[in-house]
Amino acid sequence: MAIWLTADSKIIVQGMTGGEGTKHTRRMLASGAKVVGGVNARKAGTVHEGLPVFGTVAEAISSTGADVSVVFVPPAFTKDAVKEAIDAEIPLCVVITEGVPVHDTTEFWAYAVAKGNKTRIIGPNCPGIASPGASNAGIIPADITTPGRIGLVSKSGTLTYQLMYELRDIGFSTAVGIGGDPVIGTTHIDALQAFQDDPGTDAIVMIGEIGGDAEERAAAYIEQHVTKPVVAYVAGFTAPEGKTMGHAGAIVSGSAGTAQAKKEALEKVGVRVGKTPSETARLMREVMQSR
Repeated sequence: MAIWLTADSKIIVQGMTGGEGTKHTRRMLASGAKVVGGVNARKAGTVHEGLPVFGTVAEAISSTGADVSVVFVPPAFTKDAVKEAIDAEIPLCVVITEGVPVHDTTEFWAYAVAKGNKTRIIGPNCPGIASPGASNAGIIPADITTPGRIGLVSKSGTLTYQLMYELRDIGFSTAVGIGGDPVIGTTHIDALQAFQDDPGTDAIVMIGEIGGDAEERAAAYIEQHVTKPVVAYVAGFTAPEGKTMGHAGAIVSGSAGTAQAKKEALEKVGVRVGKTPSETARLMREVMQSR
C-alpha cells in the first residue's frame, strides 16, 4: 500500500521540455513511474523524450487519463500552472519549483480550497513524493531505498534522502517531501492522517525544522488521532536566532519556532525525537524491530 501515489498513477509533467523537466522526466521514467506526457502551450503537438506534449493540463488528462502532475515551471509562472491544474481537477499536483513568491502560493492554495479541494497540492519547494517500488513523482532518488512499511513526511529534501537511505533495509510505503516554505499545500498533519489510515504503513518518521509552529500543531494532532508509533527529527538546534536557515520558513523569532520547543512538544505526546538524523533512524529501527 501507499498514500496518494501508487503503481497505477499516471503522471504528466508541466514544464517537461525545460532543462529540469527533461532531466527529471528521464529519471522518473527510468524508475518505472508511469509518465504519460508533458504540458507546454508553446510546444503542443510535439513529442519530447518519447512522450506527447499537450497544450493544457485538461487536454493531457483527456488524452492520457493522467491523475498526477509534477510542476517544473519557473517561479514567475508557477501560480498560473498550478491554477491550471486545479481547474482541470487533477487529483494530485506536486510543485517542485523553488523560489515561488509566498503571495502566489497563498493565492493558488486558496484557489484550490475555493474549487472544492479536488486537487491535493504538495509543495512548493519540495522534492516530491515517492512510493518505492511503485512510483516516483518529483526529484527523490528512486534507488536509495526499498519498499516497506515506514511512512515518511519531511520539510527537508536532503534529510528525506538520508532517512530513506539509512532505513533502506526496512523500507518505506511512501515518502512525502512537503517543502519548507512558509505556506505549503500538504502539511505534516495531512500526511500523518493518511499514514494513520494506510494499512500498509506501520510506523511514521516525521522530519521538521525550526520556524513556524507546524511541528507543535502536528504534536497536538498526534496526541488526539495517531495510534501508530511516530519518530521525529527537528533540524536547526544550533541555528542562530533571527537568521533564515536554508528554507524561507526556517526562521526563529524569540522563543517561537525553536528546535528545542518543537522537540519538547513532540516528546510530550510520546514521539521519540532523535538528536541527529542517524539517531532518528536508529530509534525507528528499534520501533520496527519491536513490532
